[in-house]
Amino acid sequence: MQISHIEHVGIAVTSLEEAIPFYERLLNTKCYKIEEVEEQHVRTGFLKIGEVKIELLEATSEESAIAKFIAKNGGRGGIQHIAFAVEDGLQAALDEVQANGDRVIDAAPRGGAEGLNIAFLHPKSTCGTLVELCENPNK
Repeated sequence: MQISHIEHVGIAVTSLEEAIPFYERLLNTKCYKIEEVEEQHVRTGFLKIGEVKIELLEATSEESAIAKFIAKNGGRGGIQHIAFAVEDGLQAALDEVQANGDRVIDAAPRGGAEGLNIAFLHPKSTCGTLVELCENPNK
């Protein structure tokens, strides 16, 4: 598996309307995109600092992973995942992870924000961190 860079850091928030102005001030940049990912029951807001994106995630349903994360976190948000860009095929990367005996949440890529193909690795195999692998299908 060839990981080229950190694609983004995902931060769960209770409200994009409250979080975006804070992160715009903190990072001295503007939110460049807000997008709803219906399949995942989230609204996302993206900011960029250097070469890394910050993905703010707001739940649109109580069934979403973000709503569950916030509930487990005492009603507060926080860093929910880190995403790495995979350059040599996301399915091949998932196959390699599983061949090494590590657990995945997604055995096959699925659609994510910004048109990326994504898949999550299980935190029990990643030292407790939710890891997302991303692939830009247009590259």
